[in-house]
Amino acid sequence: MREIHVIGIGAGDPDQLTLQAVKALKRTDVFFLLDKGEAKADLVRLRRDILDAHLPQGTYRLVEARDPERDRTAGSAAYSPAVDDWRSARADIYERLLAEELGEQESGAFLVWGDPALYDSTLGILEEVRERGNVAFTYDVVPGISSVSALVARHRTGLNRVARPVQITTGRRLAEGFPEGVDDVVVMLDAHQAFLRHAQDETAEDMHIYWGAYIGTPDEILASGPLAKTAPEIARLRAEARERKGWIMDTYLLRRRPKG
Repeated sequence: MREIHVIGIGAGDPDQLTLQAVKALKRTDVFFLLDKGEAKADLVRLRRDILDAHLPQGTYRLVEARDPERDRTAGSAAYSPAVDDWRSARADIYERLLAEELGEQESGAFLVWGDPALYDSTLGILEEVRERGNVAFTYDVVPGISSVSALVARHRTGLNRVARPVQITTGRRLAEGFPEGVDDVVVMLDAHQAFLRHAQDETAEDMHIYWGAYIGTPDEILASGPLAKTAPEIARLRAEARERKGWIMDTYLLRRRPKG
């Protein structure tokens, strides 16, 4: 039976690998990498650096495939169908890789940024491949340090406050309004910078932002402060970084002063 390891490799710093992750690397025969194009070649290079740091060269095989493009122009109504189509296209690639590149007695691995359970599609895609029934395999999951954990650590703050809830959401959801019933909100996948809209609200004076991009890598950028004052600076830093690298991965925590 083919065996797959889904390994969380942290937010970018090779030192963030857990001992469990390193042990999983050493049990793997074939590593699968999805190439996202020249603009994001850094992501492939960082994965290679992690492997070279923990495994002797020549002891493993690396197989790369081109990641399918996702329709990022889809509106709100078409967003979920567009994501479903992209995941199915990825499932086609995974299925082919497992069938053609992995022997029945071998183990393979997917190296996942951050933690595989948080805003990552790998587990859902592997389940879709299993349900198709064309290739048999088992898999396990190794948790990793998420960008959320790394963000608050770099800013030397907590994720939640005493007896207060915290919510993790997306920029698309934040654009619809600040979540009800919480004052600490972590935002991921905010391509349209929804924090700028909230920086103009009358409640902005009660909000603080902790922001980070490329967390854990040599390109890491951090900024924090009152939202109304800091949001324009973050927008500038973000635009410059995207222009320089061609892509950006950022996360932030919005913290509101509790009412009452």
